[in-house]
Amino acid sequence: MFVAIACLAISAFAAWAGSFDGRVVKVLDGDTIEVLLPEKTTVRVRLAGIDAPERGQPFSRMATQAVRDMAAEKTVRIETQSKDWYGRTIGDVFLSDGRSLNRELVHLGLAWQYRRYSNDQELTALEAEARKARRGLWSEPDPTPPWQRRREKR
Repeated sequence: MFVAIACLAISAFAAWAGSFDGRVVKVLDGDTIEVLLPEKTTVRVRLAGIDAPERGQPFSRMATQAVRDMAAEKTVRIETQSKDWYGRTIGDVFLSDGRSLNRELVHLGLAWQYRRYSNDQELTALEAEARKARRGLWSEPDPTPPWQRRREKR
């Protein structure tokens, strides 16, 4: 019994401290995934520094599908930053080839840099490049950021 409790405590600690590897078992939307740890527990991970379109917004399904295509059922490395008020681990997600899933979504024009929580200059440059190229959501004349959409729904 003690060993089982210790394993759960260690896996919970790993989900918010440092980094860990796991298999993506669920894609909830364009910026949230669920990762299965080797200890057979799951961790919900919110991609750090980005905000993908909300359900019902243009490019929401495309962002979710891009995450599925790149990460579903694959092993990823999570470099954690913190936890949010919903208990999700906030982190950078790295694919097996070393690419950042967070950055790929911004590069493809499928997510905004979430400037309220990120001052990452690489994300800033990737978003500017996607805007200039009118990729993804930037093909729209005036896309509504998800944080504004959430505020309007309240």
